Amino acid sequence: MKKQFYVLLVLVAAFAAGLGSFLLLRPADGADGRTATPPAPAADARPVRENSHRLTDPAQSRLTVVEFLDFECESCGAFHPVMDRLKKEYGDRVTFVARYFPLPGHRNGQGAARAAEAAAQQGRFPEMHDKLFTTQAEWGEAREPKDAVFRGFARELGLDMARYDADVAAPGTTERIALDQRDGAGLKVQGTPTFFVDGVRVSPRGYEDFKAIIERRLAGS
Repeated sequence: MKKQFYVLLVLVAAFAAGLGSFLLLRPADGADGRTATPPAPAADARPVRENSHRLTDPAQSRLTVVEFLDFECESCGAFHPVMDRLKKEYGDRVTFVARYFPLPGHRNGQGAARAAEAAAQQGRFPEMHDKLFTTQAEWGEAREPKDAVFRGFARELGLDMARYDADVAAPGTTERIALDQRDGAGLKVQGTPTFFVDGVRVSPRGYEDFKAIIERRLAGS
């Protein structure tokens, strides 16, 4: 009986691991029920581009930290306070960049990215970025679309709502998000958050670990 119990545990664990891979790799079911096929990898994939969204813009940047993120990703949400602390500490020397990488299986990840990009069109990307993460527990993992919630955030930020609605629905917004996704796919990003420091992929475990990585790079080691 004990042996059967352990066999059952192994099978359950294997099923869970397989399900996780399936959710990551399968085409995404959007909040509207339609299937979205992930964009093909970019042939000239880059960690950062000229039009990438910068959360800090120091006069003399000595380092660039890039995060490929999904606003609905719980790990990204857990890392948000770490990134916020690092931005406050190093924002005068380090350029922090956020890039879209909504994951399959997150029904509102794409919608959140569209809200952020619409806010970016009015110069308010950093504010919407922070708002989406600090409220993630309120809308994340929902089965129904949360576009109305995101629209409420836009109103709270004082955005022009007619323009916001038009930008959320614009094909250019979809293409802008896909640009980041194509770069991420080309760089072998498979989950979020994924970080690059001056083009080198890193895997920090938390604030102290990330701080040490930044300090070493700033010191030139």
